[in-house]
Amino acid sequence: MPSRFAIVVVLFLLGVLHALIGWLLIPALSAIPLLPVLLGSWLLLSFLLIPAGLLARAIQRQPLSDRMAWAGMLAMGVFSSLLLTTLLRELCLWLSPWFTLKQDQFAFWSAVAVLLVTALTSVIGFFNARRLAAVVDVDVPINGLPAALHGYSIVQISDIHVGPTIKHSYLDAIVNKVNTLKPDLIAVTGDLVDGSVQQLAAHTAPLAKLRSRHGAYFVTGNHEYYSNAPEWVAEVRRLGLTVLMNQHVVIDHQGASLLVAGVTDYSAHHFDEAQRSDPHAALAGGPRHVALKLLLAHQPRSAAAAADAGFDLQLSGHTHGGQFFPWNLFVPMQQPYTSGLRRLRNLWVYTSRGTGYWGPPKRLFAPSEITRLRLVPA
Repeated sequence: MPSRFAIVVVLFLLGVLHALIGWLLIPALSAIPLLPVLLGSWLLLSFLLIPAGLLARAIQRQPLSDRMAWAGMLAMGVFSSLLLTTLLRELCLWLSPWFTLKQDQFAFWSAVAVLLVTALTSVIGFFNARRLAAVVDVDVPINGLPAALHGYSIVQISDIHVGPTIKHSYLDAIVNKVNTLKPDLIAVTGDLVDGSVQQLAAHTAPLAKLRSRHGAYFVTGNHEYYSNAPEWVAEVRRLGLTVLMNQHVVIDHQGASLLVAGVTDYSAHHFDEAQRSDPHAALAGGPRHVALKLLLAHQPRSAAAAADAGFDLQLSGHTHGGQFFPWNLFVPMQQPYTSGLRRLRNLWVYTSRGTGYWGPPKRLFAPSEITRLRLVPA
């Protein structure tokens, strides 16, 4: 649980931002008396729901906890759009004297536009988040790839975040879709859950149905460590996935060998020093000459060490592609890659936008994905 001081600070900032929106919009909407009343009521409700949603995990009773989380996360998504569009409106108002506009009319209609854009983006974002992720096909060119591995397929799912708003049916649909792709290998690159094994085991059960020629492999993300990683590692293994914690396996495919390694999350040492993420350790004892060295690493930040260790391809997630604008603009402050296939020296890095979502059920300009990567000759 966060400290009381942190809670007070968050509530204060949240109150200031809600008050700012009201101060900027409500006077401009006074031409239609009902609009200021509706907006003021919504701002008050939003101010109450968002912290309630963030603190809902502390409530043991179900379904009350999940319902509070749903309400709070929906309010957070709407608030994000409302704040952004309000600030953009202020920029337009600042520029409006440069144009021949009637200021009173522009102030009113721009405020109405803020409400309409907020509603539209919130609805679209919700359906984008809740729909089944689309399959994204990516060809990865590998130098010297043996003919036996031409077209070898790896299906990656990442950042599903099973928790208060993502349950059994959501994950089950993902698993069924993955299985229809008939992959050679499945990679689950962390942040599977937001909650304890006791709370969520029934909802992660569909993972046991994953099927591929060479199995399914899992690495921990930072959210596993927020949710008791040792218990989740044991549970994921019980479901039949191979968990790679600075370890590797060697796979034979029609006479060609692949080394598949996995590291613990980049931040794992903050929770357990013994689990410090280490791509070099993940390769230790492995054969030197294999057709491909694949690393599963939740955060793209592992790429520099992976390149130093001699990996050919790294699959990561964590960023959600920003999930919704403008957060994608802030991802590069922490991660070297936001999404897609990138090159770092001799290493290809693919960063998934994620297969689920975190926090608000909202995705804008960063659609979720089930990624099918095919190895092709360079």
